Amino acid sequence: MKTLKDVISLKFKTSESEGVIFHGEGQQGDYITLELKKAKLVLNLNLGSNQLGSIYGHTSVMTGSLLDDHHWHSIIIERHGRNINLTLDRHMQHFRTNGEFDYLDLDYEITFGGMPFSGKPSSNSRKNFKGCMESINYNGNNITDLAKRKKLEPSNVGNLSFSCVEPHTVPVFFNATSYLEVPGRPSQDLFSVSFLFRTWNPNGLLVFSNFADDLGNVEIDINEGKVSVHINVTLVKKNRIDISS
Repeated sequence: MKTLKDVISLKFKTSESEGVIFHGEGQQGDYITLELKKAKLVLNLNLGSNQLGSIYGHTSVMTGSLLDDHHWHSIIIERHGRNINLTLDRHMQHFRTNGEFDYLDLDYEITFGGMPFSGKPSSNSRKNFKGCMESINYNGNNITDLAKRKKLEPSNVGNLSFSCVEPHTVPVFFNATSYLEVPGRPSQDLFSVSFLFRTWNPNGLLVFSNFADDLGNVEIDINEGKVSVHINVTLVKKNRIDISS
């Protein structure tokens, strides 16, 4: 497939921060890869490089953040030659690809949700996408509908289900004055706590607990964007332990 123009659009939602959304490559070194990296959207594109090294076509653009929030996000990629419009949730970014070539020269397969193992170092280090996609449209072809009706030939459809499973986790939102108090376990000599959190605030108290019998307390907080653990023990000379990360 040798194209001067491309329009690719889809919607996705995921709670994973890494994963290949779609990928295509050609025998002459052309490729296009859209993936999540550290919960940001990264588009890698190459319309061609030459062996002499004087023309270097690799182009990489990053946009968005915190895209692993399990909300729907929409993507539109519009390409005309070297001119690209990348739109994420209505925020458009315009750029031009490196190199001197205008055509995207791909093989016959484009993969959504992952990339085939090609033996190249780039293919085995990338994770497959884990989540939901809908309204996949590639140059006028409704890929989602064709896949559901088994009209994509040849195709290798892995373990897909045409429904979106919701996560079992239940988030809790805290404002500046709210907190959640739960009963402790006085007879236990082990204190263990684990949780996921997300905030824009650089400071705040995450967890606080007194030990039984006035033996001290433990405090986990955010201080200037760093997570700190403070353990106060009343019966020891060195009675305070601070761990920061």
